[in-house]
Amino acid sequence: MYIVLLGAPGAGKGTQAAVIARETGAVSIATGDLFRQALARGTELGKQAQAYMEKGLLVPDEITIRMLEDRMAAPDTGSGVILDGFPRNLAQAGALDRTLQKQSRAIDRVVYIKVPEEELLRRLSGRWVCRNCQSPYHEVDSPPRVAGRCDRCGGELYQRPDDRRDTVKKRLQVYFAETAPVIDYYRQAGKLLTVDGTGSAAEVSRRIIAALKDGKFASV
Repeated sequence: MYIVLLGAPGAGKGTQAAVIARETGAVSIATGDLFRQALARGTELGKQAQAYMEKGLLVPDEITIRMLEDRMAAPDTGSGVILDGFPRNLAQAGALDRTLQKQSRAIDRVVYIKVPEEELLRRLSGRWVCRNCQSPYHEVDSPPRVAGRCDRCGGELYQRPDDRRDTVKKRLQVYFAETAPVIDYYRQAGKLLTVDGTGSAAEVSRRIIAALKDGKFASV
């Protein structure tokens, strides 16, 4: 199967992509990984992407699509692909369809992990990291034994700028503005499965696998 996994930051796409890959034998592909791999190999596309990333700009769709096209032409994708968080906009969705069409493939299902905005804010704005060893913590889900101090090395915990509540809120606003048309695009194509993303990771995994097996729209 060729599956697109959509969800806002904090929805748990990476975790669920790994679970679906194990269950289906498909290959999980995230655009962030593609960028890192291209940079590490020093490819021409990697150099082009780096020029934008160093300036803090979004990598243009054209470069992202070409990287994805190269990756999806690899032999290990024959058993299926899970696209983690891509496409993010209508231009990418259209380009993806054209890319797959060239390879006589098509997206089978699009799983949208739906999580209420307040829960996303709680998940993302509660994250803290150790300045010394980079160990992650969450003020609710996995707090340190001593407030403000790392359990492992005793280092100071700090919150990254991207994880502050006001910044998180802006990130979510941008995501929903960009992705709402993509969700409608796949809904109209009859490929969208909406899955409740609240609860434990294991509970969400069970819902996704059940929805994929049934091929039915999950109600939220």
